[in-house]
Amino acid sequence: MDGALHPGLDVARIRADFPILGTSSPRGKPLVFLDSGASAQKPRQVIAAMTRCMETAYANVHRGAYNLSEVATEAFEAARVAVQKFINAADSREIVFTRNSTEAINMVAHGYGRGVMTPGQAVVVSEMEHHANLVPWQMLRDAGRGIELRVCRITDAGELDLGHLEELLADGRVGLVAVTHMSNVLGTVVPAERVVALAHAKGAKVLLDGSQAAVHRRQDVQAIGCDFYVFTGHKLYGPTGIGVLWGRLGLLEAMPPLYGGGDMIAEVTLEKSTWAPVPAKHEAGTPAIIEAVGLHAAIDYVNAIGFDAIEAHERILTDHAMAVLSAVPGLSILGRAQDRGGVFAFTLEGAHPHDLSTLLDRAGIAVRAGRHCAEPLHARLGVDGSCRASFGMYTTLAEIDFLAEALGHARKFFA
Repeated sequence: MDGALHPGLDVARIRADFPILGTSSPRGKPLVFLDSGASAQKPRQVIAAMTRCMETAYANVHRGAYNLSEVATEAFEAARVAVQKFINAADSREIVFTRNSTEAINMVAHGYGRGVMTPGQAVVVSEMEHHANLVPWQMLRDAGRGIELRVCRITDAGELDLGHLEELLADGRVGLVAVTHMSNVLGTVVPAERVVALAHAKGAKVLLDGSQAAVHRRQDVQAIGCDFYVFTGHKLYGPTGIGVLWGRLGLLEAMPPLYGGGDMIAEVTLEKSTWAPVPAKHEAGTPAIIEAVGLHAAIDYVNAIGFDAIEAHERILTDHAMAVLSAVPGLSILGRAQDRGGVFAFTLEGAHPHDLSTLLDRAGIAVRAGRHCAEPLHARLGVDGSCRASFGMYTTLAEIDFLAEALGHARKFFA
């Protein structure tokens, strides 16, 4: 479909790498998958790498003094180095493997929030956070440790209100600013470097939830200047069960571990334990070995295509979607940020999001319906819920046109 929308990115060739995109819906309609923001599909290269690991190179890591364990350990640690290079971290020890972004944020809330921040300090989040970057900070606030939670407003266009952020930082008591790098509802791309500059000027650290951003644009944590960055493998065309916490080495060393158990210790007696150096200190128990191999393969796959091509392709998709969806009578797009990615949440007059999603599914179109783990954001925008179409590198202009056409038919159905 659509051929090469950008020199160097052949969408038809890319789609051929994803077996599921060649399947049909239960009603025999070609699958139009527009829910990559929830979880992206997997290319053959990732599937093959994980299968190969299970068939020829699987053993537990870091523990075995035999060849197969050494091979598995090398593959696991190679994945860590791949992540380091992917986000341009200074040191592979700064990469902690987690189950997902949610666990990574909880680790920071526990380790930095409870172990490093002091009573009287505050955490700043925004109105457009995913629950994963809100609930852990509410739990920290409610833990009786004297940590305040402050909420930065967004504008009516769905952009972070930097003026309000400055006000929240003004008293110098903010210990951490934890905000999304790209909204999973609005597609808004937050000006991360500006946020970091404002926060650091007042002595606050910055955590960026890169769950969406790391998929769509090249990320460089050293250039951004943040202190923590999290993302998850399953949105990056990799498997579920593997995520990443990047943190500055000194911060990871200062943070107490969230979990205790095997492989995160230096010494254990019946009276006490001491911790292994990072990152092992924060990786208790048998890790997601096969999933780490899959994440490495996904990173290799994305890197082979190149973010220049991916970003250019997405700009074309985003501009086209804004034009054709805006032309659908009765449809309202949530958010009009100047800098946005391929995530579109919308409502259709007279149609409940769940009913609309079900009707679209009959046409073979998979979109999300509900509040997308962002209830406060929907409340801020004055809607109970929305449908969401989110794009991947395999998304085509024809699929967006088909969505717009189906929405036009749905409007008549619900009228």
